[in-house]
Amino acid sequence: MKVERLPPIRSSLQPSNHPYLNGAWTPQMEEVNAIDLDVIEGEIPYDLDGIYLRNTENQIHQPAGRHHPFDGDGMIHQIDIRDGKASYRNRFIRTRCFHAEQEAGRSLWGGLMDGPGVSERPGFGAHGRLKDSASTDVIVHGGKAIATFYQCGEAYVLDPETLETEGVAPWVPIDGISAHPKLDPLTGELLFFNYSTHAPYMHYGTVDPAGRLTRYTPVPTPGPRLPHDMIFTKNWAILNDMPVFWDAELLKRDIHAVRLHEGVPTRFALVPRDGDGDIRWFEAEPTYVLHWNNAYEDGDEVIVDGYFQENPTPDPIPNEDGYGHLMAYLDQSSMRPRLHRWRFDLKTGETREERLDDRILEFGMINQRFLGQPYRYAYSAVAKPGWFLFNGLVKHDLATGESWTVTLEEGRYASEAPFAPRTGGTQEDDGYLISFVTDENRGTSECVIIDCKRFEDGPICRIALPHKICSGTHAHWVERKDLEAAKAERREALAA
Repeated sequence: MKVERLPPIRSSLQPSNHPYLNGAWTPQMEEVNAIDLDVIEGEIPYDLDGIYLRNTENQIHQPAGRHHPFDGDGMIHQIDIRDGKASYRNRFIRTRCFHAEQEAGRSLWGGLMDGPGVSERPGFGAHGRLKDSASTDVIVHGGKAIATFYQCGEAYVLDPETLETEGVAPWVPIDGISAHPKLDPLTGELLFFNYSTHAPYMHYGTVDPAGRLTRYTPVPTPGPRLPHDMIFTKNWAILNDMPVFWDAELLKRDIHAVRLHEGVPTRFALVPRDGDGDIRWFEAEPTYVLHWNNAYEDGDEVIVDGYFQENPTPDPIPNEDGYGHLMAYLDQSSMRPRLHRWRFDLKTGETREERLDDRILEFGMINQRFLGQPYRYAYSAVAKPGWFLFNGLVKHDLATGESWTVTLEEGRYASEAPFAPRTGGTQEDDGYLISFVTDENRGTSECVIIDCKRFEDGPICRIALPHKICSGTHAHWVERKDLEAAKAERREALAA
């Protein structure tokens, strides 16, 4: 392995006992380029060709108030795989807030758990006081990586190969965009949504493959809401209005306290993608859903799969250091999400629901070629009880109900694991799951590759990374042929 270390960034972070500034969540301040990565075990498949990107909440400065891991600064970690070899690089996302805090040498904004008066400057997005760190999600659209912030931010564009930050996406509306925009593999469109504290409170939009805003439509709700994800089918963009949102009376005092509003149903907005017709609203059982797997149409039904939380506002976990509330709201075992299916009947307006798995699961992935279309296989993450750390993965065959599990050794924690199709593969599950693993036992990190046709065999390849990386949230795989085609299409569209 050959490693180039870049000049250090400015950091004021001090040692602490915070559970999400230590262990697998220890921030990494080093930016590197590394080539000819060492293979620890197995071989890198020659039929794997593309780039894996993972976004990371990686705190740089001493927190101005109480730290929440989602406050961390955005850092993208990348592994580039081709011809049986791999290279790695990582970069902080150079947001406007990153530059401001580098200049100041300290935190200028409070975080998710802080009240008024902590932030020194106005913030971004629906919350209004937070730093837009672009640290939640990453997706590749039109040949560009787009990093987004979960409570709506500006959306930062990066070169997916060099990780150079290219600035704010020029098409982003004034209310920003939420994390989890979606790429339609059939049209090349990027679908997005946002939400705010002023009417109409939520919008849906689309961006063409050349990076031009083509639609921006209000999706009115009764008041401020906190949707986190969206999904789509061939004809519908699907947004949601769920009963977990800010307390309206406290919000008048600029206090952002999340509550479960008893007696309020879950509502789904089916927005016509062609621009014609009214929004169709469907009611369902009260819950909160952090992430969706997929959606598709079957005759007169629209089918949506996601993770139904049985207890979306849990009680604090007993903790002598005073982090009980924080720990509970990051603990899948406290919120109890289950793989779930909703069926919306377009003729009758009725909703039917069913449980697909009784285990606690979240952070689902599928073969992205099947987004918005009928599909068979889903891949979910298993979390360590009490922690926002992944220690296992599950493959589901939704046609037969079968499932297969990979469990990591104690002290090893995975990242979100997108599906990477095998070059030349024709079957939906003919490919690999790619994930970064942080190994607390050895103080190292690596990339693991799992063959989805031999799922329970576990990793067929382990690739050493040049340093231990901080845990994070979302990841994306882009096939090289798709990346090259998208870059060519964008160039042609902009030249026309």
